[in-house]
Amino acid sequence: MKRVLLKLSGEALAGEKKTGFDEATVTEVAKQVKVLVEEGTEIGVVIGGGNFWRGRTSETIDRTKADQIGMLATVMNCIYVSEIFRSVGMKTEVLTPFVCGAFTKLFSKDEANECFAQGKVVFFAGGTGHPYFSTDTTTVLRAVEIEAETILLAKAIDGVYDSDPKINPNAVKYDSIDIQEVIDKKLAVMDLTASILSMENKMPMLVFGLNEENSIIKAARGEINGTRVIVK
Repeated sequence: MKRVLLKLSGEALAGEKKTGFDEATVTEVAKQVKVLVEEGTEIGVVIGGGNFWRGRTSETIDRTKADQIGMLATVMNCIYVSEIFRSVGMKTEVLTPFVCGAFTKLFSKDEANECFAQGKVVFFAGGTGHPYFSTDTTTVLRAVEIEAETILLAKAIDGVYDSDPKINPNAVKYDSIDIQEVIDKKLAVMDLTASILSMENKMPMLVFGLNEENSIIKAARGEINGTRVIVK
């Protein structure tokens, strides 16, 4: 693939600790991405903030403020992960939809394309810049904007199931599923806003387990052991 958008969950990057960063996990992700970059694939990255904070974590503070904290959590994640990527020999840039001083650059499609032209992995931090939108929605939005071929959705579970496999041991995994069915059945691939945006813009997804060996490399090569989310 020429260009893809990789979505990583914050919790997955925290490893067994469930919070903060697990450097060994992030380094393994970086080594896989480096292989793809060296093969000529341009990669954008969105990271969730759940290893620090979720917008709905607090029932006390204002939702808008809670979501702003979540946006900043994604900025911290992207700065950290981009530095790990640099440590294994890649060039990176962190773009945000709001000004963060000298920490990041301001997002635009032109800026992102210029970074890709320079061989950089581009991190899209800070969500959409607005409350009430998740990093799922950010993922699809940025993928559409940068004209990615597909979204690589690396999750804690290894695909899309008809029910929660953590609760139902008899849950059945889909090898492939249409995005309309995901929406109709409200399956936990992405939130509803993101799923509808994916359908309307015909943006496919490959859903797979991050912890499987070389899972990102295999997904980018179309060899996933997860679920293909098809758009028509």
